[in-house]
Amino acid sequence: MSVIAIQSKLRDYTVHFQNDVSFIEGFTRFPQRLFVIDENVWKLHGTGCLAALADSERIIFPVSEERKNLVGVMELYDRLMECSAKKNMTLISIGGGIIQDITGFVASTLYRGLNWVFVPTTLLAQADSCIGSKTSLNYKRFKNLIGTFYPPSEVYIFSGFLQTLEKYDFLSGMGEVAKLHIMGGNDSISAFAVALPALLGRDDDAILLAIHRSLMVKLSYMEGDEFDTGRRNWLNYGHCFGHALETVSDYAIPHGQAVVVGMLVANRVAVQRGLLSEVFAQRLAEQFLGPLLDFKLELSGYSMVEFITAMRQDKKRVGDGLVMVMVTDAIVMVKVDDVTPEEIEMAVQSFS
Repeated sequence: MSVIAIQSKLRDYTVHFQNDVSFIEGFTRFPQRLFVIDENVWKLHGTGCLAALADSERIIFPVSEERKNLVGVMELYDRLMECSAKKNMTLISIGGGIIQDITGFVASTLYRGLNWVFVPTTLLAQADSCIGSKTSLNYKRFKNLIGTFYPPSEVYIFSGFLQTLEKYDFLSGMGEVAKLHIMGGNDSISAFAVALPALLGRDDDAILLAIHRSLMVKLSYMEGDEFDTGRRNWLNYGHCFGHALETVSDYAIPHGQAVVVGMLVANRVAVQRGLLSEVFAQRLAEQFLGPLLDFKLELSGYSMVEFITAMRQDKKRVGDGLVMVMVTDAIVMVKVDDVTPEEIEMAVQSFS
């Protein structure tokens, strides 16, 4: 489990599982390096495992979903220019998915490409977004409309960072872990059910195993479709409505939590269409998804019109209908592109 080697048409890269933070000292092998560190991570670890980083080598960057856009990118461009960044620089980003998206986009575009290393510090980033080569930016109120394909050359996963996560951030990551375990099939679903108490207790061994299994499931859906034109689209299970919920809530609901709600809504539509049995949908809701929600699921306070408007901005949408990825009783993923607003409304009302 120590290393996963990932082949990419852009460049091959590796994911390293670490038992301690001594790997950070190894970054001295890059003669021209600059660390971009999530401000929240720095507050938690700046006097600990990151204390050895010199002032001249680091940029402490405030993050929020509202900054994950071209304005945030330009701010980082300016900061890099102030540090005299050159083409031979290695950009090492330490933080969650927002730092990944902003620094990855910057690394892919500045000087037409910098070497980039990513150290994910959230469960969501470690178990999902750290692989796949995507960088994503929001445009106005719409989620992830802008982006590039650009993998980091190396990824380092250390579960110790997860112990300092707030509960809602940890559960947000668990949403993506649950999604990938569901998509992995019956054995994966059973393993998740058995491990769930240990995972919620933040047991290091259970977490690392779940992260590894999640990444391997994701890789299986990426094979042969690195640039997201076919099978990889199925990884958007829970995201079609989830992204809309993020938008409509002005990002008050974090990504992984929104994905959990998105899976619940997708499952209700799948039941309506006869793709998923009521029994399996209830099992997923009660045993896998419901326990991961950190808030009372009440959707009636949001505007249905706004939900539909946000879903119409889905970048996977090519026809007149709404797009939704669903799971079937056979745990086969299907992408449906003719979902109607009425189906969404019926599914949402079931949680009101």
